[in-house]
Amino acid sequence: MPPPSRSTASPFLIDFAHVSIVRGEKIILKNLSLQIRRGEHVAILGPNGSGKSTLIKAITREIYPLNRGKRMRFQLLGQNNWDLNDLRGHLGIVALDLLQNISHEITLRQVTARELILSGFYNSIGLWPHQRVTPNREKQARRIMRQLKISHLANRSLAEVSSGEQRRAIIGRALVHDPEALILDEPTNSLDPGAVREFREVLRTLTRLGKTLILITHNIADLIPEIDRVIFMNRGKIQADGPKAALLTAPRLSELFGEKLRVVRRNGSYDLVSG
Repeated sequence: MPPPSRSTASPFLIDFAHVSIVRGEKIILKNLSLQIRRGEHVAILGPNGSGKSTLIKAITREIYPLNRGKRMRFQLLGQNNWDLNDLRGHLGIVALDLLQNISHEITLRQVTARELILSGFYNSIGLWPHQRVTPNREKQARRIMRQLKISHLANRSLAEVSSGEQRRAIIGRALVHDPEALILDEPTNSLDPGAVREFREVLRTLTRLGKTLILITHNIADLIPEIDRVIFMNRGKIQADGPKAALLTAPRLSELFGEKLRVVRRNGSYDLVSG
């Protein structure tokens, strides 16, 4: 079955209903229902162990749900079955385990920004001798580096640049197929405060380029102003779903994370402090 065109496909990017996923003997997602429209910018918040990583693997079709009969729906862009290569043309994924693998490889093999971005065409990390890069792909990589303001890193080893610049190149790798949506899993993990601020500007740039953002995190400081819908996830279930202003309150977040928290808001940004 061919992938849906962007002009005729379902209005829903993600359309899950009554999805349960078991890993080993443990139920990780429990009768979960979630709909996210194309063009929405959404944050999914939850503590460690809430099922966020399993949800990402379900979206990327790395794992599949239990078949619970006619009530279950497990669609991306209105389609049940996907070839993974076709899916990459619609969804760009920057997952936490990918960040860790890339960090190891760029240190080991001295991968440049150009090589990392181009490797997204081949589902590798960095380029290998047998991978022939076409002029069109080179042109796409240069365009992405300009958009992300990392053209100066094209031929520099990413092991020698800042963590924030590395993160931009990793996003560039996810953009090579010009996906309509980016799914970002804990994207500011291990970044210092300055790099987090720079990274937020990159995300804002992506929304201006028309990319749908789905941000999966436990850190509300990651949320940019363009994100207006927040989903709370805990113990494998959706705990709450609504406007950002309604959910990002001290009582709601304290309940979600299981400790007393205070919300600090300034210039459209949010952060949490204990107590």
